[in-house]
Amino acid sequence: MIVNVGIFGATGYTGVELVKLLGRHSHARIAFAHSESHAGARLSEVLACPFDIPLVSADDAPLHKADVVFSCLPHGASAALCKRALDAGRRVIDLSADFRLRDAATYAHWYGHPHPYPDLLPLAVYGLPEVHRREIAQAQLVANPGCYPTSIILGLLPLIEAGALADPLVIADSKSGVSGAGRKPSLTTHFVEVNESLAPYSIGRAHRHLPEIEQMLNALRPGVPPEPIRLIFSPHLLPISRGILSMIYLRINALREDVLTLFNRRYADEPFVRILPAGQIATIAHAAHTNYAVISVHPVAELPDRVQIVCCIDNLVKGASGQAIQNMNVMFGLDETEGLR
Repeated sequence: MIVNVGIFGATGYTGVELVKLLGRHSHARIAFAHSESHAGARLSEVLACPFDIPLVSADDAPLHKADVVFSCLPHGASAALCKRALDAGRRVIDLSADFRLRDAATYAHWYGHPHPYPDLLPLAVYGLPEVHRREIAQAQLVANPGCYPTSIILGLLPLIEAGALADPLVIADSKSGVSGAGRKPSLTTHFVEVNESLAPYSIGRAHRHLPEIEQMLNALRPGVPPEPIRLIFSPHLLPISRGILSMIYLRINALREDVLTLFNRRYADEPFVRILPAGQIATIAHAAHTNYAVISVHPVAELPDRVQIVCCIDNLVKGASGQAIQNMNVMFGLDETEGLR
């Protein structure tokens, strides 16, 4: 089986990562690659990469040749081209934030403009295979999760599903490599600003990924809890190219099994979640350049109701393009690990 793939936004960091991963996928063929600013050129001419792929404008994209279209464009710009692909009968995996939130008013509040296609929001499946594998398999539109949300949701998932939270207030202290900010240059991601520094930004409850994380965590809680989960989220910019480390602090109820056993049982059959043995601490090096989420579990000594969870991913792979291909594999009934190991 060959899956013909179209890519909107092929010259950004996630677009190039997607091209690289598809290049080693035995069931995928790139039908077109889009770049509005570099239409007419070839990818190898625009970036220092070996992929000699012609770049087309959106108007010239041959949607009829694609079975699935990935959109690697920023939020706001992505929705219109996703709509165009859906109208052409293509299946769509959107790597932007345009279809992750279920509520159009919440989207407008956090992203500063009305959602252009609120009628499509109920159609979108949140593309976290560890939670929505069955829904993804049937989906016409998949909203690929954000990088920070992937690391935090996977780090909390077993405890949330077990109803183990004793306190609905959770703290997530996360650090990301600079590629998470995208390829477009800005002062805050300039080498001189980032090098030999560690900079918090959008701390507390100000980051746009916050409603996405809370939406998923609250949807996963069993029963009808008296209070919704609320997150204190502190992202930081690390002076490295790629990778995310999320340290999560929470208070839990007593469990029938220890927390590490709970995590091992929940993720036993997941191909891209790795739980480290007791005493080991997850690091970005464990996950960099892979599609794995690597998790370590740390009960706090002398405080039996307190736990620290560390979850590390590569923001461009499990946090973006790798997870998108994982979703594609599920959608087309392929081996979920194809092209990712």
